[in-house]
Amino acid sequence: MACGPAFAQTGWQAPARFVRPELSTDEGGLWSLMEREETRLRRSPFSIRDPRLRDYVQDIACRLAGEHCPDVRVYLVQTPLFNANMAPNGMMQVWTGLMLRVDNEAQLAAVMGHEIGHYLARHSLERLRDVKSRAAFGQFLGLLGVAGAVGQLAVLASAFAYSRDQEREADQFGMILMRQAGYDPVEAGKVWANLLLEIKARPDGDAGRNSPMFASHPSPESRQETLQQLADASPGGVTNEDAWRERTRPFMREWLTDEIKRGQHEESIALFNRMIARVPSQADFVYARGEVYRLRARGDDLNAALADYQTAVSCGGEPPETHRGLGAIHRQRNQLPEARASFQRYLELAPAAPDAPMIKSYMEEAGT
Repeated sequence: MACGPAFAQTGWQAPARFVRPELSTDEGGLWSLMEREETRLRRSPFSIRDPRLRDYVQDIACRLAGEHCPDVRVYLVQTPLFNANMAPNGMMQVWTGLMLRVDNEAQLAAVMGHEIGHYLARHSLERLRDVKSRAAFGQFLGLLGVAGAVGQLAVLASAFAYSRDQEREADQFGMILMRQAGYDPVEAGKVWANLLLEIKARPDGDAGRNSPMFASHPSPESRQETLQQLADASPGGVTNEDAWRERTRPFMREWLTDEIKRGQHEESIALFNRMIARVPSQADFVYARGEVYRLRARGDDLNAALADYQTAVSCGGEPPETHRGLGAIHRQRNQLPEARASFQRYLELAPAAPDAPMIKSYMEEAGT
């Protein structure tokens, strides 16, 4: 699909496929470092190996990358933070916290297109040549493939962030790639608008505290405004929301559980509020919000949790843990018959649950 007039004005076209650089060069050394990290990432327990999901996301990357498709290798990483990054050798990481937060395929393509834009413009190589301390940069690169080191990654990503001009270029190039792949570029701005809801829900409003992407990128407000302007100049395209929901449905409960465990209650509630507003009948989303209310347990939270659990049950198909949450609240309120009934239902739905012995002890405590 041809680019719109506004995009054509940039005069930018994707370069030809890159040739592996000589090992003795700066770029060759960078590629070598990243190949070692890619091997580690491939073996990591955080790497999602489901072939259907992996192939699906890889196909999105290929549609965006065009001629560079054979050189782009996507790894899905189970980490509950919003992030994606791409190394100069073609290795791309997409984290599950990002996949949980996007509403459709086009929104994921917006983030991936931005990272591919950095890759095509060879911004990583430019940053390498700008950094005086090669040892520090090597340490930074060594952390890129380690999903568990997200705290260190956030600090180092800030130190070696792309310049504003590079970020603007990657935004522009990513929008071009989105449009050429047939995606609606309007969805790019929505990604950042949605994230703003979570940021504003934080007591301190510090976006960079828990997200490597926010630590190294412009503010979501400015990103949203810029992307909206670019999209308005060339509207139209697909979102593929139904396909996205279908492919991610088998993983949604696990990703929701990871988000709950993240312990950022205000952000999670803002996220789940948005998800429930989009799909009110989805029991998993309502349960997840109730679980966060129960864990936060502040003010009227337990009543809110109880209401959400009951709504999830009325929707049908609720996670078994919904009844465990109900039982926990009833037990805390000394409503022992109700607690026992809820715990019993939980064990009926999840007889092999790892906490089954503890739940049985609660039932015995509640009496017969």
